[in-house]
Amino acid sequence: MIGRKNGRASPLLLVLLALGIFFVTYNLLTMIISNRTGGGDSLDTSFSRSDPVTQMPEDFKTSGKLLFHVALTATDAPYSKWQCRIMYYWYKKVKEMPGSEMGGFTRVLHSGNPDNLMEEIPTFVVDPLPEGLDRGYIVLNRPWAFVQWLEKATIEEDYILMAEPDHVFVNPLPNLARGGYPAAFPFFYIKPTEHENVIRKFYPKDMGPVTNVDPIGNSPVIIKKSTLEKIAPTWMNVSLSMKDDPETDKAFGWVLEMYAYAVASALHGVQHTLRKDFMLQPPWDLEVGKKFIIHYTYGCDYSLKGELTYGKVGEWRFDKRSHLRGPPPRNLSLPPPGVPESVVCYYITFVLRLNEFIFANLKDISRISCTL
Repeated sequence: MIGRKNGRASPLLLVLLALGIFFVTYNLLTMIISNRTGGGDSLDTSFSRSDPVTQMPEDFKTSGKLLFHVALTATDAPYSKWQCRIMYYWYKKVKEMPGSEMGGFTRVLHSGNPDNLMEEIPTFVVDPLPEGLDRGYIVLNRPWAFVQWLEKATIEEDYILMAEPDHVFVNPLPNLARGGYPAAFPFFYIKPTEHENVIRKFYPKDMGPVTNVDPIGNSPVIIKKSTLEKIAPTWMNVSLSMKDDPETDKAFGWVLEMYAYAVASALHGVQHTLRKDFMLQPPWDLEVGKKFIIHYTYGCDYSLKGELTYGKVGEWRFDKRSHLRGPPPRNLSLPPPGVPESVVCYYITFVLRLNEFIFANLKDISRISCTL
């Protein structure tokens, strides 16, 4: 019989109590750990595991930054070079700002040979497609360039931002991708559901609905490096197959390679988080606000009263295609009053890059709210 001796607990009772407390504590800790790791039967993906209290995916609770590598494909043509210089200039300016999760930078040069920007811009040289294979559609070199770069380069970051030379960073860009979901900008002119007959040539019905094909291109996209390594070869093959099909080539035209990336992603079961705040496109988007990238693909034509004259050469204009042989001149005239903030902002980024200082007569700089 277990009892007390002289009013004190016996040693055996104390041992049993200690063992009882130990087992209770052990079982409690085991249960907590099991819950936090999702249990032995749960899917082994970081996005499916959640904190039992906050229900927050683990990737969102990562301490520190989730850096991404900025990569853009380019040629050695003067038109490409001056855009890359401006793009890299603003990358360096914005990278160190609070909120930025930009890591390293690479210009993936698919001309096959080094050029005179190698020392100015971090560059990795890859081969172009065999002569004639692109059929004059030079953008087909983009997926092939990424395939080579991913295979041969050492990339420290786990995420990659696929960007283009005509992108200007205007606000610090965080890593918008989380878990297995890349982040992409939705383009209003990429409409897979309106081209279902064409899409089905490359994305069979047994793969799922056409709505699985996101309305995106490859850029801007922030994506896990490991995911892009799987998609890139498929993206390349789908691009070439689409170009070889007359119906598809006619339907998609200059955005064929964008559709190819969207289809290749869907073939791998990868869907993107669509972020309209990823980018703005003057002159259609009027304000910069908290958006991160200006895409200056469209020409901007205005009257001296600040009225848009799209489709007609304006009294004041800026169009990157006016400078195919080299960079814009230093003595650019400022936009007239009434031109929207988005156009003024990206135009000023050119002025600053070309002149390295703010013109003394730039008195209305206060009306620009983007990061400069």
